[in-house]
Amino acid sequence: MRYSIEGEPLPVVICNLEQGEVMITESGAMSWMSPNMKMETTGGGIGKMFGRALSGESIFLNRYTAMNGNGMIAFASSFPGSIRAFDIVPGQDLIVQKSAFLAAVSSVDLSVFFQQRIGSGLFGGEGFIMQKLSGSGTAFLEFDGYIKEYELASGQQIVVDTGYLAAMTGSCKIEVKTVPGVKNMLFGGEGIFNTVITGPGRVWLQSMPIAQMANTLRPYFPSNNH
Repeated sequence: MRYSIEGEPLPVVICNLEQGEVMITESGAMSWMSPNMKMETTGGGIGKMFGRALSGESIFLNRYTAMNGNGMIAFASSFPGSIRAFDIVPGQDLIVQKSAFLAAVSSVDLSVFFQQRIGSGLFGGEGFIMQKLSGSGTAFLEFDGYIKEYELASGQQIVVDTGYLAAMTGSCKIEVKTVPGVKNMLFGGEGIFNTVITGPGRVWLQSMPIAQMANTLRPYFPSNNH
């Protein structure tokens, strides 16, 4: 499979597949393709379907196979930002925000990742349910806005506002913590929870989470309440 990523800040990844090569994607992510790409919708098993439903994603995945010769398929981002290609290696999982997964070769496995401390996670928003990419092969992720990457040493931490964590390697640990101090919680304007990531590992942070942008724009939208 050969690919090119074009058109930032509204990018698209164009994948050129050899005959028989397969890609998987979330339902509705395909933008255009050659007519010899065969689509098959699959759930991948009850457990995985339930996990995706719990995370708010579509319970089905689409498989696209190049039939009778080479094929082409494109996946466009749904929001201004970046599309990044990641090489998934056995034993080195990648943990990503729920909406980041765009497409991957069929040897990449997509599952749900639960933040370990359920009590804090239930109220911590994005820090609770994420997606885990494992297996092997190339995966494409879409991120919101500009991406900043950090390499954390063992024990080194970074504190991230909810929603700004785009991805991290599976070697990192994640914990949702309350903002210290009642006054800070109520009047600080930063919310009640932060996400603390502990190394070793690599972290990708996004500058413009779509949920954050929606909250910023909401006061400017007409209201039905008159």
